[in-house]
Amino acid sequence: MLAASTLSSVKAALPRVAADSQDGIAGDLTEWVQKEAPQWGAALLRIVVVFVLALVLRALVHRAIQRVVRRAISAPTVPETLRQRLVDQGPIIAAERRRQRSETVGSVLRSVASITIFGVAFATVLGELGIALGPVLASAGIIGVAVGFGAQNLVKDFLSGIFMILEDQYGVGDAIDVGEATGVVEAVALRTTRLRSVDGTVWHVRNGEILRVGNMSQGWSRALLDVSVAYDTDVALASSVLKQVADDVWHSEAFGGSILEEPEVWGVENLGIDGMAIRLVVKTAPLEQWKVSRELRHRIKDAFREAGIEIPLPQRSLWLRTDPAAAPTLVPDSGESTPEQPSGPVPRPAN
Repeated sequence: MLAASTLSSVKAALPRVAADSQDGIAGDLTEWVQKEAPQWGAALLRIVVVFVLALVLRALVHRAIQRVVRRAISAPTVPETLRQRLVDQGPIIAAERRRQRSETVGSVLRSVASITIFGVAFATVLGELGIALGPVLASAGIIGVAVGFGAQNLVKDFLSGIFMILEDQYGVGDAIDVGEATGVVEAVALRTTRLRSVDGTVWHVRNGEILRVGNMSQGWSRALLDVSVAYDTDVALASSVLKQVADDVWHSEAFGGSILEEPEVWGVENLGIDGMAIRLVVKTAPLEQWKVSRELRHRIKDAFREAGIEIPLPQRSLWLRTDPAAAPTLVPDSGESTPEQPSGPVPRPAN
């Protein structure tokens, strides 16, 4: 009976204990909410305000950068230093180069602005949440150093690409030589450059691996021909024929627009074993030097034939010794053997 009475008392007391516990928890929670809610509400409001301000500031900065980029693209004039580099280029080429540089600068500035604005906003939010910024910044610095070591080639490629475009080292449509790869540039990005060689091969070159660039089409080009003639040719006559041929090409309707200045004959450039070379130079528009050179060679061959000027063939002197005691014999081009004294000492026959 006692046990039954005790069990009945415990069962009757359990609902009251549970009710008291719930009332206590509810009271504590209500008290905590009443105490902390204003602070958390204010912190949440400040966080929202920070993000909104960051978004608005980012949009304003991007809009300002874009306006500057558009103004730079549509600018009717360029700085004097750049004008010297774009001499003799058409307005389309100059505008394309200006557009590439402006868009590259704009892209870099937009990225820097976004990282800076959101970085400051994130740090402000962490401060509002009561998180200590010291350990976070230290950890971020360590992670940044590790990522920097791991991605240093990638960073190198991007930095090299930025400076290549800003310095106008080359652009789309230029014929360049970057070492193992040579061809016409098809695309220039911040990380890689794509160019196509004359045989159709497409080369993808990392900007960080380009140590030197030879641009064969920036501003203007030059058709350079070293025309070989025989040693018995009148140099003045050959030079006048070359000048006349180059002037005819210059004044022709098909090639007049490709040649920028009057052609020049610089004179004898080399005295070789087969003949002497007379140098002809013609200043051309970018990428037109090869077409002009082919036309000049074609016309020079016909003009030399009409003027009786010989384009030399390889010449060699053949010395024959049939008798060890006899002097060498020079075999001329006609096939007749003529005894000649050698220019050097004649070896004595062995005893």
